[in-house]
Amino acid sequence: MTFAQQLPIVFGALNIGFMQTLRLFCITLIGSLPLGLVIAFGSMSRFSPLRWLTRTVVWVVRGTPLMLQLLVIFYFPGLVWKNPIWGSGEGGRFLASAVAFILNYACYFSEIYRGGIESVPVGQYEAGEVLGMKKGQIFFRITLLQMIKRVVPPMSNEIITLVKDTSLARIIALQEVIWAGQAFMKGSHGISGQIWPLFATGIYYLLFSGILTLLFQAIERKLNFFRA
Repeated sequence: MTFAQQLPIVFGALNIGFMQTLRLFCITLIGSLPLGLVIAFGSMSRFSPLRWLTRTVVWVVRGTPLMLQLLVIFYFPGLVWKNPIWGSGEGGRFLASAVAFILNYACYFSEIYRGGIESVPVGQYEAGEVLGMKKGQIFFRITLLQMIKRVVPPMSNEIITLVKDTSLARIIALQEVIWAGQAFMKGSHGISGQIWPLFATGIYYLLFSGILTLLFQAIERKLNFFRA
């Protein structure tokens, strides 16, 4: 099979793999962004048991490799509880991957949120109280807007890292874009012994990361009205 004949076959398979990567990326963001804010509130709680429990969970998740978390979450129920809750097939692998990624990134996002919230001057809270605003109103009308300005740069770094981290899901045989590219080394669609499709997967990551970089730059420019 000539190179010209291989091109449509390879990029067709890579497109399918990338859609799985994109799906995992989107599901992770949808779940981890709000969960991270909830965890941040827990880590700042005045209720000591909740605060220390939350901070311990964050410490464990941030201190261990995401690859290890994927393996434990996917295999632990079946091997230890004798109850493979994720089911079989690609759907089960995707669900386990999504849970692992959401938990992992929610813990990272929680620390970014916490830093953003705590960086808002105390005088802002006091001014809101003087105006007769409730805690919820102070948070959503004063703290949240200023926090967003502060967390966008570190948050954008984590989100771009997430693009590349999705490749770790292949450790539990989720067929994302790198899995699809590597398959042509072993034999796939009548093609074997070819390494160039694996390098071609880098194009997908570069383009996706580039688009996100431009998007976050635009967001930062929109938020410049908070600049003193």
